[in-house]
Amino acid sequence: MRKRIAVPVLSIIAVAASLLVGVPASAHGYISSPASRQANCAQHKTSFDCGDIVWEPQSVEAPKGSMQCNGGGSRFAILNDNSRPWPTTSVGNNVTFNWVLTARHRTSTWEYFVGSTRIAVVNDNGATPGATVSHAVSLGGRTGRITVLARWNVYDTANAFYSCVDLQVGGGGGNPTPSPTPSTNPPSPSPQPTSSPTPPAGTTWTAGTYYPAGSTVTYAGVSYRCLQSHTALAGWEPPNTPALWQRI
Repeated sequence: MRKRIAVPVLSIIAVAASLLVGVPASAHGYISSPASRQANCAQHKTSFDCGDIVWEPQSVEAPKGSMQCNGGGSRFAILNDNSRPWPTTSVGNNVTFNWVLTARHRTSTWEYFVGSTRIAVVNDNGATPGATVSHAVSLGGRTGRITVLARWNVYDTANAFYSCVDLQVGGGGGNPTPSPTPSTNPPSPSPQPTSSPTPPAGTTWTAGTYYPAGSTVTYAGVSYRCLQSHTALAGWEPPNTPALWQRI
């Protein structure tokens, strides 16, 4: 009698244990510079309402293979709207795209597209990236206003993370210089956030606040300097995000 009971109990334990094996950790990231569409939204640099992507620029996740800025998922459709006056960044023919990864995950490839043409691919062969990742990409002699679609393909899941970057190409190379509006629209000042204004130097770090690069905060009695402009989120406290904050 005891043997008959033990077999099904052991089977249940084995099934339960198998469900706990192989569950991938979540991964999040986006292009911070040149500013992607979600980065511009998070930094309140658009003249229109972006919706909840303001709080989750790192969460544009969808199945691999999409050619849409939101990955073709059910969220963040605003990112696909090319009729919006998305801010551009002025660049030369060679551009370094910088990713901020709020959660790191084994990576298959990083891909960059202009239209339907893939202009660059970096194969990580399943390696785990650092908190920041940079890729130098040639735009192939293109000029004028273009949109680059970037895909971060996760190695051991069916998903990828997406970022679209609007560029104004021409007039020199080197480091990108932000341009507040596309060249087809008259220039207008970038709106300043009303709910999360830029804090004075040395204030306490607070989630939901926009921090420009170079600003300083204190957290748990320690001072930090902002390395990359962003809107702070819970979980992005300075000690947890060395890609965003430097202890001083």
